[in-house]
Amino acid sequence: MSRIAKYPVVVPKGVEVKLAGRNLSVKGPKGQLSYEIHPLVNVTQADGQLRFARTGDTPMARAISGTTRALVNNMVAGVTKGFEKKLTIIGVGFRAAVQGKKLNLTLGYSHPIVYAIPDGITIEAPDQTNLVVKGANKQLVGQVAAEIRAFRPPEPYKGKGVRYTDEQIVRKEAKKK
Repeated sequence: MSRIAKYPVVVPKGVEVKLAGRNLSVKGPKGQLSYEIHPLVNVTQADGQLRFARTGDTPMARAISGTTRALVNNMVAGVTKGFEKKLTIIGVGFRAAVQGKKLNLTLGYSHPIVYAIPDGITIEAPDQTNLVVKGANKQLVGQVAAEIRAFRPPEPYKGKGVRYTDEQIVRKEAKKK
């Protein structure tokens, strides 16, 4: 059995888990998420825990059982605590502003970039050069942060661009004469 899938997912108080056939839905204070369970994995719910077992002994069943357990654990963590990614914008004149469900970015192009914020995600701009992407779905938070970073990835010479706050950019030395 997968080493990850051996451990049950503990469902904390205030989180409601519904298992209807192959569909698992998790509802908590930060939102509601659902997931379609793979046919090679069996999920059982008993006394505040979710247990995962694979139906066969194929390599795919071993792999997907651990993956399913990790995804469901992230769902439970997301609806209780939520996930966030922090971005920093570096560059003269580079700035960001949130206006309703749109993120306006000025990143040195001839035009401003308007990014539509998807449902389930909130973006905060504490100041013009910092962004905080928050949500209950870990995959969606990471995807939105990656899309914003892709508008102007950090360049290696001056370090200008959009980067994760904890990201280290390896700087290159400029060309010598």
